Amino acid sequence: MNTHEEPRPAPRVSIVVPSRGGVERLPKLFECLRAQTEPSWEVVVVVDGDIDDTADLLERVRHELPVTPIVFPENRGRSAALNAGFAAARGEVLVRCDDDLRPDPGYVAAHLAQHTGEPRGAIGLVRNIYPETAYARAYGLERDTRFREEAYHATPERRWRYWGGNVSVTRETYDRVGPYDTNFRAYGWEDVDWGYRLYASGTPVDFAFDAETDHWIAATTTESRVRRAFYSGAARLTFDAKHGAGVSGSTARGTGLWDRLVTHQAQRSLADLSRSAAKLDTALDRMPRWLAEKRVSLLVEAAAVSGLLHPEQVANDV
Repeated sequence: MNTHEEPRPAPRVSIVVPSRGGVERLPKLFECLRAQTEPSWEVVVVVDGDIDDTADLLERVRHELPVTPIVFPENRGRSAALNAGFAAARGEVLVRCDDDLRPDPGYVAAHLAQHTGEPRGAIGLVRNIYPETAYARAYGLERDTRFREEAYHATPERRWRYWGGNVSVTRETYDRVGPYDTNFRAYGWEDVDWGYRLYASGTPVDFAFDAETDHWIAATTTESRVRRAFYSGAARLTFDAKHGAGVSGSTARGTGLWDRLVTHQAQRSLADLSRSAAKLDTALDRMPRWLAEKRVSLLVEAAAVSGLLHPEQVANDV
């Protein structure tokens, strides 16, 4: 960066974007940000190890948009990337935004409007956009709809569980809660942990309906969804060790047929579950819809439990 450039005035809103391998995703996000109705914003993009020349892209774009690039020389994890981004952000309202979101023109204004009164955390849910895959038809699309319906019906004391890749707080609130926990090194639970800490601090967590946005989801096959479920299961152990058993919910399984099937499948390794998921992806379209959905559900649930049982496999896989 040219150190002789005049500093930009502090914006009202800072958008913090952690990214790894995002050279094709970020331009689409930037196009959406160009169209924002709220003019006073900046975007801080933290490249968590540059594997695809994202730094070059950011160097070009920062002359056209209020982009501040931060490039890690190696992968440090999403929590470290978020912490660096929030430390550099200059706005009074801080938005945490994934690099594969496609926000509407009113996105920044919607987050800003959430922070005009008492301190709160604002969650904008996402509408997952899937390619035409057998997984999406059998499982992904229906589960996405169900997830958002369940979220919007969550009681105030449970909303922190939905803290994720499209959320906002004020600078004062962020500084009071503190940085993201870098003990969440692989995929999963770093956001939920921060949301829980926010709620535990006495700050209400609400949904920002106008900030709901499209999300070009990465888990587009059973295999990729199973792997993420396994990682998330392993990360849940870190959360429970930190906050106490039961805060994340019960991990006990019942004695019914479905629970016994999940428990049996959960004894398998991540590699074994992934192979079964890849094989299932090739067969889903030949199955009745109800059976395809059940087969995917079984592997996804079993992978989450397996992650709890075999967290050491995450370190061997990443």
